[in-house]
Amino acid sequence: MADFAIFHTGGKQYRVKVGDIIKVEKLNSDGKVEFDQVLMVGSNIGNPFIAGAKVVAEVVEQKRDDKILVFKKKRRQNYRRTKGHRQHITVLKIKEIKG
Repeated sequence: MADFAIFHTGGKQYRVKVGDIIKVEKLNSDGKVEFDQVLMVGSNIGNPFIAGAKVVAEVVEQKRDDKILVFKKKRRQNYRRTKGHRQHITVLKIKEIKG
């Protein structure tokens, strides 16, 4: 059993340990999810991935994240634009690290 792992999903890398709850970009899954693009487990470093290593997680919730406001302004031009965005996310609980 490894202390922590770094895995890749949705164009980002996440450092996790068993029991962590993380938010990742939306996954089309309910229930159990396995990530096999593991970059690092404990002190083992992959090249780029570790063969046979997996991070097993359970889907806790599918939801939308908090709103992010995008504000643009050009001074002295009376130019102001505001846009909002809410990203679809999946909340995961890390169950197991196989390395």
